[in-house]
Amino acid sequence: MPTGDHWDPELLANGDTRNVVDEYRYWNHAAIVADLDAKRHNFHVAIENWQHDLNIGSVVRCANAFLAKEVHIIGRRRWNRRGAMVTDRYQHVRHHPSVAGFVLWARSEGLAVIGIDNFPDSVPLETYDLPRDCVLVLGQEGPGLTDEVHAMAEATLSIAQFGSTRSINASAAAAIAMHAWVRRHIFAQQV
Repeated sequence: MPTGDHWDPELLANGDTRNVVDEYRYWNHAAIVADLDAKRHNFHVAIENWQHDLNIGSVVRCANAFLAKEVHIIGRRRWNRRGAMVTDRYQHVRHHPSVAGFVLWARSEGLAVIGIDNFPDSVPLETYDLPRDCVLVLGQEGPGLTDEVHAMAEATLSIAQFGSTRSINASAAAAIAMHAWVRRHIFAQQV
């Protein structure tokens, strides 16, 4: 049997059926979170939750996949964790009751607030140089970003679409925005 504090004796004895990458197979939960914390990227992602948005779980799952520093839920505290597929155990999730409180927190942390929505004044995500230290904010499915977030954001970015629908799913938009940050700051791709 391997030795070390990061191994979980019960998982080693009985098998590990968790949905974790091979690197973390048989590691205990605390060791996985500690290792992820040492590697997390400089971006955060936030989603507004005024009408109990069901996409939040999927946003959390994507944030874990792209190793976001934290996920922020603005508005209602409760959200459906099923879509997270247990990744909320490994991803830090913080609640902010109001937009004003969230923006105050982001500014105190030196994070640029970047909205993701297709407003008439939105700038294309594909041509925008995302800052390294930022929080990508998405509105909830349907109404999109509130006017309050739109007004307080350093920029609002749209995702190029070519079909007949006006918008894409909020969790899909979150994944695209997070991947754009990864392409820019991990792979040094220029816009």
